[in-house]
Amino acid sequence: MEQKTASARKFTWKEKMAALGPGFLIVGSFIGPGTVTSSTRAGATYGFQLFWCVIFSVIAVIVVQGMSARLGIITQEGLAENLKNDFADRPLLRNLLCGLVALAIAIGGFAYMGGDLTGTALGISALTGISTKIIAPVWGLCILLILNFAGDAVKYLEKLLGICVIIMAVVFMMTMVIVRPDLGAMFAGCVPSIPENGGLMTCLSLIGTTVVPYNMFLHAASAKRTWHSAEELPLCNFGTTLPMIVGGIVTGSIMVTSAAVMHGMTVNNAMDMAIQLEPTLGALARPFMAIGLIAAGVSSAVCTPMGVSYVLAGLFGWKTDSSDKRYTFTNAAVLITGIVIAALGTNPLGLIMTAQAVNGIVLPVVVGVTVYLTCREKIMGQYKNNMLQTVLGIAIFAISLILGVSSFLGVFS
Repeated sequence: MEQKTASARKFTWKEKMAALGPGFLIVGSFIGPGTVTSSTRAGATYGFQLFWCVIFSVIAVIVVQGMSARLGIITQEGLAENLKNDFADRPLLRNLLCGLVALAIAIGGFAYMGGDLTGTALGISALTGISTKIIAPVWGLCILLILNFAGDAVKYLEKLLGICVIIMAVVFMMTMVIVRPDLGAMFAGCVPSIPENGGLMTCLSLIGTTVVPYNMFLHAASAKRTWHSAEELPLCNFGTTLPMIVGGIVTGSIMVTSAAVMHGMTVNNAMDMAIQLEPTLGALARPFMAIGLIAAGVSSAVCTPMGVSYVLAGLFGWKTDSSDKRYTFTNAAVLITGIVIAALGTNPLGLIMTAQAVNGIVLPVVVGVTVYLTCREKIMGQYKNNMLQTVLGIAIFAISLILGVSSFLGVFS
């Protein structure tokens, strides 16, 4: 969805490949234990009935991440900075909005952190037999030490784990082809419907694990560092769309494989989730799933506290490094809260699913802000949302709001 006023400059294949970096950073953030767990449980419990959620999530993540990236390029400022600047003459409203966004990001981050630590613990527990209630807090403390005392090592660790996650994604896609899913049932699952007995929460989990609120802030910041002029918008669009589609294919392949192999089964642990990979890996499916969960959990667990801290720093004017104690404290607070959530959780897979659903509930707040800012001619000039982008943005906001409110009210019903 390129803006019609963007330059028609031709880009080389090398430039296009280099442009994929920011997009795949976002994909690496959302392909974690939550994606594996939510997609597996959705397929095993409801077959292909919630396949439409995957399609909606892919469209939504392409649209909103594209908006946030374009905002970063055109304004050369992040999402938080643009929000503050646009309401600078209305300080009360500005403070209320910043507070609401901060609360949404913090709640989502706390839940996500608990899910990430639990996902890693599930993988380690499957290999060692040690309880997740012991592993999750210990691993959380390790992450806390790594982030504060071995920051340089994080980059190398993320690259190694990223390779592991890519291998896991490829295996799921291969398995999807091998199991030959019922295409008729898949197409029927493209029609929106919410199954009874937990279908709404599973739907929100699928959406919340893909369209992650703090990723919109991270993408705007990453885009402004990578590109500096409007003529590079087509390059940014390419670098956003392709990675998000790949991420959606991975999510979809996990759900399709689970629906084809495990429909009707109860998924209680990592070893249950490994069953769907047996057509491809046989006896190696269980250790492979365990290692994949560890890799996905660790990479997400490193990103989550930094993502939340970065967003709050932008909203409240902090420095985004350890020289600002508020930034460091937020890192620690997210991790410690995640440790407590993981340690108290009696049902690890249920906790991971709940974490994704919580992100789905708070998602409309950030989507609404992103759509509003990118519709503002005062901010975006001629690169504001076109009619199609506006309609899609409002539709995504409305659907996520309806699902989120319905789920929230369902807790009290």
